[in-house]
Order: sequence, then C-alpha cells, then structure tokens
Amino acid sequence: MFRARRARIVATLGPASRGIDRIRDLAVAGADVFRANFSHGSHDDHARAIDDVRKVEALVGRPIAVLADLQGPKLRLGEFADGMIRLKAGQPLRLDLKSKAGDAERIGVPHPEIFAALRTGALVLLDDGKVRLRVLKHGPDFAETVVEAGEMLSDHKGLNLPGLAIPIPALTDKDRKDLAFALDQGVDWVALSFVQRASDMAELRSLVQGRANVLAKIEKPSALEALDEILDLSQAIMVARGDLGVELAPEEVPVVQKQLVRAARLRGIPVVVATQMLESMTHSPTPTRAEASDVAGAVYEGADALMLSAESAAGDYPVEAVAIMDRIITRVEQDPRWPELMRAEYPVEDADADALVAAARKAADAASTACLAAFTTTGQTSLRLARERPLQPTLALTPSLNTARKLALLWGVEPRVVPELFDPEDLARVAIEQAVLAGLAGPGQRILILAGLPMGSPGAANILRIAHAPLR
Repeated sequence: MFRARRARIVATLGPASRGIDRIRDLAVAGADVFRANFSHGSHDDHARAIDDVRKVEALVGRPIAVLADLQGPKLRLGEFADGMIRLKAGQPLRLDLKSKAGDAERIGVPHPEIFAALRTGALVLLDDGKVRLRVLKHGPDFAETVVEAGEMLSDHKGLNLPGLAIPIPALTDKDRKDLAFALDQGVDWVALSFVQRASDMAELRSLVQGRANVLAKIEKPSALEALDEILDLSQAIMVARGDLGVELAPEEVPVVQKQLVRAARLRGIPVVVATQMLESMTHSPTPTRAEASDVAGAVYEGADALMLSAESAAGDYPVEAVAIMDRIITRVEQDPRWPELMRAEYPVEDADADALVAAARKAADAASTACLAAFTTTGQTSLRLARERPLQPTLALTPSLNTARKLALLWGVEPRVVPELFDPEDLARVAIEQAVLAGLAGPGQRILILAGLPMGSPGAANILRIAHAPLR
C-alpha cells in the first residue's frame, strides 16, 4: 500500500475504532499513525488496540506507527454534592483544598500547586473556558473569586490558569506507569502533554532512553516562552489547539499555529496539527466547509501530519473522517500553487549531510526523476530529506522495522523494510526493486539514491547516486 499524498494522518484509537477490521478500514482509508490516548481506557484496552494495529500492519504490508499520548497533569475540580451546580455572573465562589463535596458557594480543587501559582486579578477558566472566574483574594489553600461568565458546572471538569506557569511536574505517577507500559508494548512515539519547560522533555527522554521517539505537545502559553529550548530536546512537536485555545484568545490561536509550524520546520523536526480538525464529523457524515479549509490550511503550511481525535476515537463516522481528510490533503497537494506555498520554510543547513540532502532535493525537481530512495539505519537520512520537502516521493529503505515505523509520521516518506546491505553495489538494485514494486518508477526513469558509507553503520548520508529502472 503506497500513499500518494505527502502530509500524514494520525487517527486516535477509541471505542469507535476497536478491532482488527475497523483498524484495517482506517489504515486503508488513510491513517498512517494510530494514537493511544492514555487519558482514557485501561492498560488492557491499550494492549489489545496496539496488538490489533500490529496485526493490521502485517495485513496491509506497510509500516504503521503507534503514538502513546500521556495524559499529563490534567487539573480538575472535585465533586459536587448534587453532581452539578448552577452559577450566575457576579456571584462569589470560593475555591479550596477541602475534600468535602462542593456546592454553589465553594468548590474543592485538589491541587495545591494551583493556589501557589495564583495572582490577584488572575483569570481561572473551568470546563474548557465555559466558566470564567476572577481571583479577588488568595492564599496557600484557598481563593476567593467572582463569577464573570458561565451557568453550569459538573464533577471533575478541567481547570486552566491562562498566562500562569504552574509549579507541577509534567509527569504524574500515572504517566510514569503508563509510560513504562507503553514502552513495554513497543510504541514508536511518546507524546508528553502540558509541556511548560525544557526540563519536562529532558525528564521524559531520560525515562524513555531511546526506546521510542519523543514528541512535545504545545498547549500551554508558557511553553511558547521556552520554545527553542523545548525544540532542542524534542523529536517532534504537536500544535495541540484544544487547551492552547482555552488559554489563548481565539484570534491568537491561528497565529501561534503558524509560528509553531514555522519553528518546527526551520528546526527540521516533524510537526503535527491537532484538535477539532473535523470536529463536526463526530456526529455528521460530512465536515463543515470551515473545517475543510482548516485542514487545507495546515497542508499549505507544510505540516507533517494532521490528527483526528474524537472523530476517529468516539465518533459515528471514524472511517469517513479519515477518508475525507485524505481527500482534502490530496486535493490541496494537486494545487499548482501548493509547492510554492508549502516550501516557504527551509531548515538551516548545518552540516555536509544537509548540503548533500539539499542537493538531492534540487536534483529531484528534474522531470526525469521518478523518486528518491534513502537508505537509513536510524532514520536520520530520511528525516533530513523530509525537512527539504522534495516533491517526488521518498522511499525510506531500512533493515529496522522499528525505524520504519517511526518514519511513518514524516512528511512524504514511504518507509519500507529491506535486508541489511553491506555492499555498495547492492544499493541501485534494491532501490530499483523497491521503486518498481511501489509503482513509483517506470521503464528508464531515474531514481536518486542517498546512502552512507560504510554500509551497515549508522551515520549521515555521504553519497548521492543515480540509477535507472530497466527499460523492460
């Protein structure tokens, strides 16, 4: 199975996408990466889902990545005596650490870190911003607030403090257990939620120890202030517009999205745009025109991947959502102006290998080039090539299935597992075989080959060769 489009699709697993048959349908419809959301479900649920993804991978004959998304320190309210309360603007409301069930006068908030971060006049958002409180007075275990907007609250709704850094670890005890489980399951990527500082990613990397690639979810404004340092320690980032949209003004979100996509592309790491991309398809068989334009905009920006959340995890039309996203991406990439707009950002060349890869991308623009073939052990050569956004398809040829799976997230890269090679004379033969097998190269067409010598040793690409598919 070969993907003609370059931007990738991440589909979230959930009740609507359980079982081998459904996951296979999603993969055939266009899903390249499956996300296991550890905010929901048990370890047994995730183990079955990951096992099903691996079985589907064998059925479709194409490497598929699994992304484990850790919940992170999600801040939530306690419970209410009646399960919910009603509010009105102007009324006082106390927040405190008491475990007693809440009512319309006070709410229990079991997070002392929140009170440590509060400031007089600070805004407190509850239930994704549906309820807005303003802090009038606060102490180490309480806050007196006034309701500015909102009418209803129920148990365990989320809490956000826009503009304030919360002194809370990025990895909770639950996250550590989930991470150990996910790594034992052999996931390919691990995403860390609510990253605020570079040390959050440093801690994750120290725990992962290279067993998976790490991705930083940017959903806190404080992360924007430390973005360069976070990028230094991340192998990919996600523009997580859900919580980011709660803590930022609506008009700021599209601007920040473009800033993050640009920053990741200049750094040369993959970037995923996520949240509410086809939200209406949770219950509708077709998206809104605005949602279609939102997806298209991310493709024009050159994002590596776009993510579906509730649409594929709990929606009524999971396969249709993936298929429509696939169609939108494909149509945008057929636009004659797409290459000009998508290629607006280039990473800075900082090594001889970057210069060689840039030269390969320019050579690939020739009409006679059918595709590129990058031989890689660790995936770095393919990553460098994806950074350049070549318009011709890229085959990433690796002897490592683990490497091939990680590359499934990269823009325009088609990973394939091939036998380990030690003789440079085998490069052209294997590249031609794979290009013809994928239907990328016809008789006499040119294939550009990137590889590193000596063969079989990790290292940057240092040779660029040209091969031609046989005339017959």
